[in-house]
Amino acid sequence: MYQRVIRPLLFSLHTERAHRVVVWALRLAGWLPGGRWLLARCFAVRHPALGREVFGLHFDNPVGLAAGIDRSGEAIPGWGAVGFGFVEVGTLTPRPQSGNPRPRIYRLPKDRALIHRTGLPNRGLDAAIRHLRRPRKGVVVGCNIGRNSSTLSENAPSDYLKLFRNLYQYADYFTVHIGGDCLTEASTDEVRGDILRILDPLFDFRRGQNQYRPVMLKVSPDMSDLTIDLVTDILIATPLDGIVATDGTLGRDGLQTSRAAVGKAGSGRLSGAPLTRRAIEIVRRIHTRSGGNYPIIGVGGVMSADDARAMFAAGADLVQLCTGLVYEGPRLVRDICRALIADAEAAELAAKTESEDPGTDGSGSACSESSAAMPAYGAESSSEHPEQ
Repeated sequence: MYQRVIRPLLFSLHTERAHRVVVWALRLAGWLPGGRWLLARCFAVRHPALGREVFGLHFDNPVGLAAGIDRSGEAIPGWGAVGFGFVEVGTLTPRPQSGNPRPRIYRLPKDRALIHRTGLPNRGLDAAIRHLRRPRKGVVVGCNIGRNSSTLSENAPSDYLKLFRNLYQYADYFTVHIGGDCLTEASTDEVRGDILRILDPLFDFRRGQNQYRPVMLKVSPDMSDLTIDLVTDILIATPLDGIVATDGTLGRDGLQTSRAAVGKAGSGRLSGAPLTRRAIEIVRRIHTRSGGNYPIIGVGGVMSADDARAMFAAGADLVQLCTGLVYEGPRLVRDICRALIADAEAAELAAKTESEDPGTDGSGSACSESSAAMPAYGAESSSEHPEQ
């Protein structure tokens, strides 16, 4: 139904207006009696095999909504009803900001991609708190935090700390959105210094709290492998809890859309199917360098159940959807969950067959091989930071 009816209707609208219609509809469904129940009946998949324990939090399933869709947390119960295991709100800034002039989001249907240069529009801290205070119906909520565009670079840490302090009691985890542009060309020492200037005050504040809130750092696909390694080393050496990989890319390589159409869209970040390979490469690189000991949220180019499988196989503990949701609709969440259930049941059957085979020693080697192939399935991810 989404492909035949809903998507053509939404695609007849400008991208940002279609986005507002979807958020408004989900918000309305969250208010109406029976609205969430109906959405859950149509889309949500529940199964014990989908549950995950990641950085001390329980997720009913490992498929989340990426930041940039629900910028102020307006429709969290609705997103949970359509099957998302968690929602990342934002990017939030202390003060409201309108972002860049419109139009600022463009569809590239031939590439199943978007070009966007929104400038982080959102309604600010106070509006986010009003929404986050409302009941969530068990949905894990992360807050993606950034700085106002009018804030000078040297004052950026105060913006992040203000958001962190005021949202601490409402968020389940935080993602720090630094912005890859300022890090891709910087030297190693500059990258480390810029990141730690923002993170260290957050860690200091967290140490004085009774509750622990995990802190993730979002990386850009345009970072060099050397910079990705540096960020991973910061993850290992500090109380940082994990990495979100990745943001959109400034690159335009390999697009099927005509150069004229891409040029008309202008500057901005590219997200969607062209990002799949690079995002998976980065997840695998972080997982390998960190020894698989730290949580990774894989985001970028997850357009199908097979893309999600590849993310998990590369080392992701959770995945997030953004552009894939635009092109595939909520059925994508359902398809990924069903694929994970099928994989878990196949692994269980293989382990049972191996243990019952009289020609084996009953050591369950098939189970071990299956676990190695699917590191994130049903495994608890933990950080070894002494602060915890």
